Amino acid sequence: MDKTGETKVFVVDKNVEDFQSCSQIVDAARLIQAGEVVAFPTETVYGLGANALSDEAVEKIYKAKGRPGDNPLIVHIGEMAQLSMVAREVPGPAQQLIEAFWPGPLTLVLPKTDQVASLVTAGLDTVGVRMPDNPVALALIRAAGVPIAAPSANRSGRPSPTTAEHVRVDLEGRIAAILDGGSTGVGVESTVLDLTVQPPMILRPGGVTREQLQEVIGEVAVDPAFEAGKETPRSPGMKYTHYAPQGEMWLVAGEEERVRAKMAAMLEQARQSGLSTGVLGTAESVRFWREHPSVDVALACGSRHDLHSVARELYGCLRQFDDLGIQYIVAEAFPRTGMGMAVMNRLEKAAGGRFLSV
Repeated sequence: MDKTGETKVFVVDKNVEDFQSCSQIVDAARLIQAGEVVAFPTETVYGLGANALSDEAVEKIYKAKGRPGDNPLIVHIGEMAQLSMVAREVPGPAQQLIEAFWPGPLTLVLPKTDQVASLVTAGLDTVGVRMPDNPVALALIRAAGVPIAAPSANRSGRPSPTTAEHVRVDLEGRIAAILDGGSTGVGVESTVLDLTVQPPMILRPGGVTREQLQEVIGEVAVDPAFEAGKETPRSPGMKYTHYAPQGEMWLVAGEEERVRAKMAAMLEQARQSGLSTGVLGTAESVRFWREHPSVDVALACGSRHDLHSVARELYGCLRQFDDLGIQYIVAEAFPRTGMGMAVMNRLEKAAGGRFLSV
C-alpha cells in the first residue's frame, strides 16, 4: 500500500480553557473538512476519522488501515443536532440510552439517513452512531462541523491504539495527521447495541455492560455472531481477526491451579521449540510467572478484581509483547460477566480462537 506522505502530529495542551479554540484542534478540523484522515483520542481508543458524509474521504480510512470494505464504521457526533444528519429515526429506548450513557462508550445502531456515505455502512441500511466522552474528540467534531466516521486508528488486525505513539507506529505516512490528546481511559472499544431488532441486541460488548443497559431499557440480547463470526457483520468488530499480537497467543480457562499447570506445560514446550515466551496475567499472578523458568516476559494487565483496569491495559500489553519480540503468549481467561464480556471478546479475537478449558 502506498504511503500518503508526512503525517503531522498536533499535540493538544490539556490545560487550555477552551478546546474549541485550541489551534491544534482547529488545524485538525480543517484537514477533516478538506477530506483528509486524522487520528484522534476518544475515551475508549484512538479513532481514525474522516467526514462521514463523504465516500471519497471515508475511502481513505479503509486504505490507511488495510481494512476490508464490507466491515462497517462507527459515526461519531459532537452534539445532538448532528444525530439527525446520521439517523433517520430515534426510538424511545434509544432516547433513554442517550440520556443515560452519552457522551460515553455506547454505539447505537439505528436506521441511517441518505446523507451518510455508503462506504460507512458497507451497504447496510443501518448506521452505528455514538457521542464520545472526550473533550478533544468533541471539540474536533464540532470544529469540523460534520459527523466523523472513525474505526480504531491501527492497521487492520493489530491491537487497537490507546496512545498517539501506538497510532504513529502503525500509520505514520499513511494519514494526514495525529491529534495527540494523551492516553485513553476505557481501553476497549464502545459497546454496539442494535436497536432495530427486538429485543435490542449487543453486537459487540464494550465499555457499557449488558447489565447497565438492562437497568435502563429492560431485556437486552447478545448476538452469538460476535463469537461465531458466521454472519454478515452488522457492526464493527464482528468480522475478521482483530486485536492480534504478532506472536501466537493462547487463552486458558479453568480452576486456578489447573490453569497454571497447563500454562506452565505449554510455555515449557514452546521454550523447548526455541520460541520466546510471554504470559499475559494480572497483578495477582504476575509475580509467579516472572519467577517461572520458562517465561521470558510476564505482563500484568490490571487486577482480576477490577476488570475495568484489565480493559484499560489490555491493548498496551499486547503491543508491548510485539515490541519485545515475543513469539508465544499464553493468557489467563476471565469471567464473562460485566466488563469481562468485553475483555474476553477482545482476548478471544486476539488469540484467533485458540482457547483451552482445563
